Amino acid sequence: MNYWLMKTEPDECSIDDIATAPKQTVIWDGVRNYQARNFMRAMQLGDQVFIYHSSCRQVGIAGIVEVSRTAFADPSQFDATSPYVDNAYVDNNTASATTAEAARWSAVEVTYLQHLTRLLPLAELKALPALSANPLVRRGQRLSVMPFTDAEWQAVLALQ
Repeated sequence: MNYWLMKTEPDECSIDDIATAPKQTVIWDGVRNYQARNFMRAMQLGDQVFIYHSSCRQVGIAGIVEVSRTAFADPSQFDATSPYVDNAYVDNNTASATTAEAARWSAVEVTYLQHLTRLLPLAELKALPALSANPLVRRGQRLSVMPFTDAEWQAVLALQ
């Protein structure tokens, strides 16, 4: 099993939203960074993911989900009404136009596992020696999707 962290703005998709979604499953879409997309493409069924609330009053790790469907074409890239639309696809005026068969962007499905016993704030995570090399605690390195080692995962779980 691999471990990951996904950042989300709680007003868009919080751990509570996932917990109350039908079948407690959501599509994780809208990722528009190539490195983060490649991490999503590396995810396997059963991998566990920390849900990290960002761009809000209380920033930190809020819960855990599990990858329940591996990478597939992100449907939002084909939706002209979506803020995540891939205009190259919609305009279809360029040679790099995205197609369903060769999608530029990927999504995964995640299923709720649990809330943490408390929100683990970024300041506390930054003080954790086991995370000193993790991009989450390094300024300018925070992708929306990033891997965690087993040791980093266990160190975070020990905080709750």
